[in-house]
Amino acid sequence: MKNNGERFLPSSNQGNFYAIGLNYKKADAEIRGHFSISETAQQDILAHAKRNGITSLSVISTCNRTELYGIAQHPFQLIKLLCEHTQGTVEEFEKVAYIYKNNEAVSHLFKVGTGLDSQILGDFEIISQLRTAFKRSKKAGVFDVFMERLSNAVIQASKRIKNETKISTGATSVSFAAVQYIMARVPYVSEKNILLFGTGKIGRNTCENLIKHTENDHITLINRTKDKAEKVAGKFNLIVKDYADIQSEIAQTDVLIVATGAQQPTICKDLLFLKKPLLILDLSIPKNVSNDVRENELVTLVHLDELSSVTNKTLENRAAQIPKAEAIIAEIESEFNTWAKNRKFVPTIKAFKSKLSEIKAGEIDYQRKKIEGFNEEQAEILSARIIQKITTQVVNHLKQANGSTQTHLEMLEQMFQLEQNNREQ
Repeated sequence: MKNNGERFLPSSNQGNFYAIGLNYKKADAEIRGHFSISETAQQDILAHAKRNGITSLSVISTCNRTELYGIAQHPFQLIKLLCEHTQGTVEEFEKVAYIYKNNEAVSHLFKVGTGLDSQILGDFEIISQLRTAFKRSKKAGVFDVFMERLSNAVIQASKRIKNETKISTGATSVSFAAVQYIMARVPYVSEKNILLFGTGKIGRNTCENLIKHTENDHITLINRTKDKAEKVAGKFNLIVKDYADIQSEIAQTDVLIVATGAQQPTICKDLLFLKKPLLILDLSIPKNVSNDVRENELVTLVHLDELSSVTNKTLENRAAQIPKAEAIIAEIESEFNTWAKNRKFVPTIKAFKSKLSEIKAGEIDYQRKKIEGFNEEQAEILSARIIQKITTQVVNHLKQANGSTQTHLEMLEQMFQLEQNNREQ
């Protein structure tokens, strides 16, 4: 597991910024399923974090990754939270996971949010999922100034890359990959019966791609909540069946696409009474189709990890845009890191300015008593301008101090006897 990066957070009692998690690169679908976090569990994690003094945390759980981004004294605080709210274990996590710290954690979040770390290069669905995660954190009260600024920077980078590069050209997604797979392996697909089970985001996208690319009008939708399926069906003029009919519908279909969001399998061998071959595509994480369906010799089961995502041509075109995307990220990330670094000495500067103001007030009071006709208003204006110029000079010096910033801050604090409570405000 990777664990390094410079520290740039402003005060020692806050901890470090970490990104911990696992993704498609080292964790297969089964392991990712163990660490999949439902929406309710995500809210529980945030509430638990707040009760235990974690000031900032965001959680994302998708088909391809589960990650926590937060400020903690030690990454194990976040790992423990993850394992306590999923079926995964610490031992399992350690085998496939990664831990990024401070600057490297920031860089990682930029790559994730801009689609450069996605299984399908340039997949911009991830940024909408991150937006939701950030909003959930803010609502839960675990989203500090640092994380809010960082989230805005990542969103800005994503927007610019989408608008200024062609890294997202060509239709690619899990749903598109599923349809491409069907079209490549199912002859006369326009005449086949297709059953789509689950009408969440992936289900809706799959439905759109099916209609667009297969010209098939034998598509049936089933969802546990029927009215949700009816909304999708109304848009495309499709058939909707009750969940109670799923067994008989499977018996009649040629292709079953499962896009449910359950934590346990929704399709198993007991539902299959087949008289003809059935292709099952499971687009869910964790897997929603039990492996025992393979015991039926008429079944071909394919999970999303096995799907061919995009054509080589599309990948080549997108890959050519990576340098442009990285340049945009570098620009925005640099601006953020400069802000984060400068933020480190803001409390000391405030305390320093407050100290100078105390000296100014004492001196004006002394001169008022000593000098007849003393112009206090002019003295206030003049001394305030001098304080501002001195403070600006100190700030500029600290910005250029590079690696010695902390030493200069400590000298300033000792020289002017700046109190701890003033510095931490």
